Amino acid sequence: MSSVHSTGAEPEKRAGYAGIARFGWLVLLVVLVSAAALVVRDGAWPAVRLLAQGLAMLCGTAALLGCIYTLLAGVLVRRFFAREPVEPANCPSVTVVRPLHGDEWSLQRNLESFFQQDYAGPVQFLFGVHDSSDPALRVVETIRQLYPDAHIDVVADARLYGPNRKISNILNMLPQARHDVFVFADSDVSVGPSWLRHAVGALEQPDVGLVTCAYRGEPAPGCWSLLSSVSVNYQFIPGVVAGVSLKLAHPCLGPTIAMRRSTLDRIGGFEPFVHHLAEDYEIGRAVRNAGEKIVIPPFVISHACVERDAACLVGHKLRWGRTIRAIDPLGHLGSALMHPVALSVLAVLLSGAAAWSWPAVPLAVLAQLALKRQADRALSTRRSAWWLPALWDIASFGVFVASFCSRRVSWRGFSFNVDSEGRLSPIEDR
Repeated sequence: MSSVHSTGAEPEKRAGYAGIARFGWLVLLVVLVSAAALVVRDGAWPAVRLLAQGLAMLCGTAALLGCIYTLLAGVLVRRFFAREPVEPANCPSVTVVRPLHGDEWSLQRNLESFFQQDYAGPVQFLFGVHDSSDPALRVVETIRQLYPDAHIDVVADARLYGPNRKISNILNMLPQARHDVFVFADSDVSVGPSWLRHAVGALEQPDVGLVTCAYRGEPAPGCWSLLSSVSVNYQFIPGVVAGVSLKLAHPCLGPTIAMRRSTLDRIGGFEPFVHHLAEDYEIGRAVRNAGEKIVIPPFVISHACVERDAACLVGHKLRWGRTIRAIDPLGHLGSALMHPVALSVLAVLLSGAAAWSWPAVPLAVLAQLALKRQADRALSTRRSAWWLPALWDIASFGVFVASFCSRRVSWRGFSFNVDSEGRLSPIEDR
C-alpha cells in the first residue's frame, strides 16, 4: 500500500474545475451568439454599443469588488505579519539544499546570508550543479574560504530525470544529505539571521509537515526588475496572505521549503515532480494528501527580481499565469479581481466615458495605495513610487488576458506545453 494517503478530494476538485471551464466556454458562446443575433437584427453599431455597455457594467462591478478585495488584502497582510514567530524547543541537525545555476546577480550575498544564522544546531550546506564548470562554483569556493568551519558539500552531476532541471539537481544532491531535517532554498534567496531558527520552530508544531516562507521582491538595478518586485510585493504576496487568512488556499512557495526526511519519504521523494513546472504546488498538495499541514511563518525572506527587459518580465509572468491557469483554473479566473485599476479604466473606455464610470478609477488607485502602505510596513520593503502598483495593475491585466490564449511556456531557453495536470511536454521550435 502506498504511504501517501489520498483523500480523493483532488480528482473531484479537478473534475469540478473542468466543469466550470466548460461552463465558462458555454457562457462565452452564448454571448457571441447573442451579439451576432443583435447584429443581424439591429445592424452592427447598435449591437456593438449594447455589448460595450454590458461589458462596461461588468468591468465596473468587477472593479468595485476588486477595490474591496484590495483593501481587505491590506488589512490581512498587516495582521498576518504582526504575529510572533515560534521559537524551536530543540535545534536539530539540518541539511540546507541549494541547487545552483550560473553566477546570478547578488549570488554571494544570497549564499552568505545562510551562513550567518543564529542557529545552535549543526548545519550541512549542500550545493549542486549540473556542470562541473558552472561559474556558481567559484562563488561557493569564496564562501568556503570566508567560512572555513562550515560544513559544505558540493555535487556536480549532469543527470536529468525530466524537464524540471531544478528537481533533477536536487535528486542528484539528496544522497549526500546527512541530516533528517531538510531546507530546500533557491539560489536567488537571501534570509535574515533568525530565519532558520524560526523555520524549524514552525516545523516542530503538531501535525506540520512542511514550512514555506513568504518573500518580498528584491530588485536588481533596472526598471524592469523594479516592476517585477512591485508585482511580488503588492500583488502576489497579498494574494497569498489573503488566501491563507481566509482559508481559501494552502500554498507551498518554492523559494524555501523546510520538511523532515520522513515527510519526503511519505510523499514518494522528489521523483514524482520532475515533469512539473510548478513543483512547489505539487509538493504542497502531496504533503496535504499525506495528512500533514503546511505553515507560512509570520516573517519574510528576500527573492531577487532580475528581469533585464520587458520580454523577460512578460515571459516570466506569462509562464506562471499559464501554469496556474492549467492547475487551478477557477483560482486563476478569480485573480481578475486583483486588477481593479485596469478594470475601472476598461469600464470608462467601454462606457464611452459615462459619468457613472469615472469614480471607479480614483477609488481603485486609492485602494492600491492603501495596500501598498500596509505591505511596505509589513514586508519592510524599499519604498517605491506611489504610482508603480497602479501601472503594474494595468500591465499585468494584459498578461492575465494573454494567459488564456495558449498553454505554451518558455523556460530556460526551451518551449513546453503545460497540460491540465501541470506537466511539461517539450515543444520543438522550428
